[in-house]
Amino acid sequence: PITPGELLCLGSSIAFSGLFYYLYRKKARVAARIQEAPKLQVDDDLPALVSAADGRCLSYIALEGIVLPAKAALSSHYHEDMQGVIQKLLLKEHRLIWNSLARSW
Repeated sequence: PITPGELLCLGSSIAFSGLFYYLYRKKARVAARIQEAPKLQVDDDLPALVSAADGRCLSYIALEGIVLPAKAALSSHYHEDMQGVIQKLLLKEHRLIWNSLARSW
């Protein structure tokens, strides 16, 4: 005999497994699209290609080209022949709203 508590645990376990599998498959499809992204070169034809695209936006592309550092390139401590640069970060602040019930922003 199976008790109602056991049925509830079994049902919730199946529901959570289904939800996590759905999320896994969704992220796997996105990862596959990124892996299959077309590789474009950074050159003079890129602005024309972007303006010709739908909504002036290219989704999931890989840009290849030479990057010049603003000041000096970063050198790797582990591989002397490897250098890199830091991408300029963009910080977007969301508007905060005072919650008088929780007394927090």
